[in-house]
Amino acid sequence: MNSTNNQPRAVLWDLDGTLIDSMPYHWQAWQDVLEPLGYHFTPEQFAPSIGLRNDEIVRDVLKLDRPRPEIEHIVESKEIRYRAIVRERGLIMLPGVQHWLTQLKAGGWRQAIVTSAPRLNVKAILAVIDLDQIIDTIICAEDVMRGKPDPQPFELAAARLSVPPDRCIVIEDAPAGLEGARRAGMKSIGVLTTHSSLQADCVVKSLADLPSGAFDALLHST
Repeated sequence: MNSTNNQPRAVLWDLDGTLIDSMPYHWQAWQDVLEPLGYHFTPEQFAPSIGLRNDEIVRDVLKLDRPRPEIEHIVESKEIRYRAIVRERGLIMLPGVQHWLTQLKAGGWRQAIVTSAPRLNVKAILAVIDLDQIIDTIICAEDVMRGKPDPQPFELAAARLSVPPDRCIVIEDAPAGLEGARRAGMKSIGVLTTHSSLQADCVVKSLADLPSGAFDALLHST
């Protein structure tokens, strides 16, 4: 993993569906909160919400027709339920993730989590999977005015890591995140965890499929 190029480089990890498979937990939390109100949707109907902020999920995917104060209460209740499920059931990292986290750290890559999740959710997740010695910074929903596919979350992560955008590689499982990476001028790896196809510089079914040296090769590709 070591390179003769001493310029800093970074990997910006999405969280849900990229580091961990938490989508079933999110779907279950929405179901638990919304079913008593008469709403029901399948995992397939929920899939377009992946990578979006809660306000976008409510408006564009779930299309909840409720007064604003009630919507805010629903969203908060959903997140409380999600964190409870995380604590109850635990989480495991997706195939290949632990290997690459360790390899990239050993190779001197700076690493960040860039997620649309609220900070309390990230704290709940990190209480279950320990990444303190590997991840250098975390960008959450509260850190930006505009979420993915806007490039702002990725640009902020690069600035915090002091790494130029063209020296960053984004790992994502959703089109919104990959579009944000493209608009930020960063290379990207799409992981087919939650979608059957993605547009990225490199697309894999699993991070375990990446060959040795894949990140250096991608960074220097044209």
